[in-house]
Amino acid sequence: MASRLEIEGSENEHGEEEEEECPVKQVELTVPKTDDPSLDILTFRMWVLGILSCVLLSFVNQFFWYRTEPLTVTSISAQIAVVPIGHFMARTLPTRVFFKGRRFEFSLNRGPFNIKEHVLITIFANSGAGTVYSTHILTAVKLIYRRKLDFLPAILLMFTTQVLGFGWAGLFRKYLVEPGEMWWPNNLVQVSLFRALHEKDKRSKGGTTRTQFFLLVLISSLAYYVFPGYMFKMLTSFSWVCWLAPKSILVQQLGSGMRGLGIAALGFDWSTISSYLGSPLASPWFATANIAVGFVFVMYVMTPITYWSNAYGAKKFPIFSSGLFMGNGSEYEILSIVNSNFHLDREAYSKNGPLHLSTFFAMTYGLGFAALSATVVHVLLFHGREIWMQSKRAFEDSKKIDIHTRLMRRYKSVPQWWFHIILVANIALIIFICQYYNESLQLPWWGVLLACAIAISFTLPIGIISATTNQQPGLNIITEYIIGYMYPEFPVANMCFKVYGYISMAQALTFLSDFKLGHYMKIPPRTMFLAQVVGTIISVIVYTLTAWWLMGTIPNLCDISKLPDDSPWRCPMDNVFYDASVIWGLLGPRRIFGDLGEYAKVNLFFLGGAIAPLLVWLAHKAFPGQKWIRLIHMPIMLGATSMMPPATAVNYTSWLLVAFLSGYVVFRYKQEWWKRYNYVMSGGLDAGTAFMTILLFLTLNGISIDWWGNGNVDGCPLARCPTAKGIAIESCPLQ
Repeated sequence: MASRLEIEGSENEHGEEEEEECPVKQVELTVPKTDDPSLDILTFRMWVLGILSCVLLSFVNQFFWYRTEPLTVTSISAQIAVVPIGHFMARTLPTRVFFKGRRFEFSLNRGPFNIKEHVLITIFANSGAGTVYSTHILTAVKLIYRRKLDFLPAILLMFTTQVLGFGWAGLFRKYLVEPGEMWWPNNLVQVSLFRALHEKDKRSKGGTTRTQFFLLVLISSLAYYVFPGYMFKMLTSFSWVCWLAPKSILVQQLGSGMRGLGIAALGFDWSTISSYLGSPLASPWFATANIAVGFVFVMYVMTPITYWSNAYGAKKFPIFSSGLFMGNGSEYEILSIVNSNFHLDREAYSKNGPLHLSTFFAMTYGLGFAALSATVVHVLLFHGREIWMQSKRAFEDSKKIDIHTRLMRRYKSVPQWWFHIILVANIALIIFICQYYNESLQLPWWGVLLACAIAISFTLPIGIISATTNQQPGLNIITEYIIGYMYPEFPVANMCFKVYGYISMAQALTFLSDFKLGHYMKIPPRTMFLAQVVGTIISVIVYTLTAWWLMGTIPNLCDISKLPDDSPWRCPMDNVFYDASVIWGLLGPRRIFGDLGEYAKVNLFFLGGAIAPLLVWLAHKAFPGQKWIRLIHMPIMLGATSMMPPATAVNYTSWLLVAFLSGYVVFRYKQEWWKRYNYVMSGGLDAGTAFMTILLFLTLNGISIDWWGNGNVDGCPLARCPTAKGIAIESCPLQ
């Protein structure tokens, strides 16, 4: 058999009609139609670099999870970094073959470092890219609610969250991976990068290779981060407008990048720039422009109007805060309304009075409602026909397969019963731990089954949307709403239900996307499955151990009442997750957004979100010649500030500036440079910042430099103050 497989005809031995061209043009232009089954994949190099990448990224991302600026190191960093290491190992490792001719034949070095090894290493790294969402539950229970949670239920919760997605992925793999119409657009970036990294990379005249450039950026980023990370922390949020009037609350509300509108505020710190929205170097200009419009509308139109018109008593609270407040403007003592059974103490709540949100926080929930309904309507109007035709063809015309599916048929598929066993065993384990550790986790057995029903119901339709439009509607609000009404006053149950109902589906889509990447790169399915399972198990262990270590090592971790403003360990994402558990779980949506709460009108955002894309669609139909109208993407606009809070204005202003320079200026005027170095620069900045942050923590933890540049985090201490008359807040002037 030839070592390289090409297109060989229009019909295979099973009588299936084969397409020489892919049904999606972008795939036709990007993905190679060849395969080399002779390449060794499960090599010693792959296992070493894959496991090492998985462990390092899991540790680094969990370490950063608790940081005030939680930088996420993506798998692209590992994808780029392992290339020179892989080639070095191929040149230096011994080639001796052990047990030659036997079943367990083994060699440390099986020839040149190849692209299939590289893909599998990246799949391992992807297991450690990001974090395990259920870590929020551990943090909220142990550190903020201050309740006992043992290690065994904690790691089982983490493990079952991740593995449950395998079951949903296995059920829908046939419909979301094999059809050529299900093309998962985001994977094409990875395919392009793999091909670029494995082409012969010669130094251009007066330039550098990609590897040399990556090392230069890494070293520069590592050296520079000493300043914002240790010596001059104000570079994290350089809010110079506040200096114009150091005693004016109004000016500091306008200028603060951390607690205000962030006018002219910039962050000269890569972790500030990329912590919440990801790398700005990877954002296409179309998406950046929509995010910019949405951010400007929310921060500079909606927020000033609602705050200075005193909507929902806005002036009694900070202009920008994710805190939970009492009616007098002071922070709500949540632990005072939690009884000994970890439920709501109704008598104490009645005595303390209703919980209030800053108007900005309430509006962000409204925008979340709007983005959810806008996504559904937008997809139906702008992509409905396309999705219907592609889905119909994918599901009904099963005899027609594209070239990539035909090439993959040469490898053994993963038996469906493997997924069924994982799914059934995992659901049984979840029910067991929720019942056995019910005092800690609170979720009843029927809640587990309901969460699974929601996940399985939405995986296919949202998977189709993701695979064809690159948009993934979130279910977090819906899951919180449902269990909040059905089972109120149980905060941990609400968190667990959200994790099993929403995150398991999101995890399934991650697995399916990885399967499709392996499909494009011709990785045998069973090999892909092995890498995903091993990578998931390793990452969960590392995530849990890292989180447990940090919880026991760092004093007052995540306790913002005891940490100084400039502390790097304020855990903004965990605190927002905790706030959500109070709103949706401890109190329940009825006491906040229902007939017992004062924010019931926020539900109108659902209607507004549904109408917004309809107006754009009508404008597009009325003026078909104006192609820019179709580029208005209401789900992106309405969801632009979905990360606020915990993200702040400076995260957005800095991100938008860099994204504009990369996605518009450099891409338009220096396109060759952009193609060659853009993603490499992103990986180098991520890696350098991460390495120096960990080095500073391990060597200088507890040793600080006390001077003006390391004082208040952005030099705007009054931005946190309310402006209503008679509200007394410590360190704030009485109005």
